[in-house]
Amino acid sequence: MNMKRVITVGTMMVSMSFAGTAWGQSAISPIPTAKWSIVDLDTREDSGDELLNALNQPSEEKLYQELYNGKSLRMITEANNGDLTEVIALQVKQLREQLDERLASGTISSDQHTAQQAELEELVTQSANTAYNLA
Repeated sequence: MNMKRVITVGTMMVSMSFAGTAWGQSAISPIPTAKWSIVDLDTREDSGDELLNALNQPSEEKLYQELYNGKSLRMITEANNGDLTEVIALQVKQLREQLDERLASGTISSDQHTAQQAELEELVTQSANTAYNLA
């Protein structure tokens, strides 16, 4: 896998996640989850940012600091009892929406859209498992 591409996708995912909260709401729409009971047992505080909730992070600043210190999303998730599967699903969904927008606006062709869609999950998963030493 091209390291430049992995770094670019990782940076893009983090910046998109932060950009959504900059406008007062999340850039990622919630993914419906199956409920096994009529009682909602999810007691996490609804801060409005699904990525922070999935990572079990209290704030963007703490997440940014941990990423800056060289931790991968997997390391952050595991250290905070978060849900890495949900993190990856949220990021893949957001990137798919962006690809759909780019296709609709004509900035990419249908072939490019199909090729990039096929690579999304692998790229996001690889990026989530990679630690970047930015310090």
